[in-house]
Amino acid sequence: MPTLEQIRAAFARHEPRLVRSDGRRRAAVAMILGGDRPLPELLLIERAQRSGDPWSGHMAFPGGRVDPGDPGLESAAEREALEEVGLDLRGAERLGRLDDLEGHQAAVPRLVISGFVYHLPVAPPLATNHEVEEAFWFPLRELRDPQRQVEYRVNRAGLGSLPGILVGEPGRHVVWGLTYRFLEVFFQVLGSPLPDRTGELPAGEPPAGAALRARSRRSR
Repeated sequence: MPTLEQIRAAFARHEPRLVRSDGRRRAAVAMILGGDRPLPELLLIERAQRSGDPWSGHMAFPGGRVDPGDPGLESAAEREALEEVGLDLRGAERLGRLDDLEGHQAAVPRLVISGFVYHLPVAPPLATNHEVEEAFWFPLRELRDPQRQVEYRVNRAGLGSLPGILVGEPGRHVVWGLTYRFLEVFFQVLGSPLPDRTGELPAGEPPAGAALRARSRRSR
């Protein structure tokens, strides 16, 4: 697994693939790495269940639609991080930008999503808002653990099973869809692609080492 210094070097060389808006709506996410160790942790959120939200209940990075008042895409990602998990990224180290992705879901066919990678030397406490069910820091190196690569069964017509990464409770804390695609881009930039999936989502206990630190759950 590449170290933080190697991540810096890889993104210094990376030229992200950018997608023109062409009148389409824009969204932006913040991929946040935390900690001063050579191998950092990654901030993940579980989105709250919300009617009409195409990403309701998904594991994700902080982010959302670009508002008319946002000065730019990066500013939108930073605003969302502050609103959703209470992290001020204005003084954070910006490591780079991921390739732009286009929405594949029927609910968001004309959406372009941009991703920005940040590093915080200290992983601070999290303060989630009503849009976030839970947030936690997860060891970046464990995302490439072959035992965590699963077939995630999507309960939506026409989708079937998609690649996923188990990061906690089976059936609930699984990274798939848009966030999985961003992680594919991230690890490709590092020259360490995600491994192939090992099987279907297990019904029992999570793999060894699935305990998560520094959880933040929204109050009810």
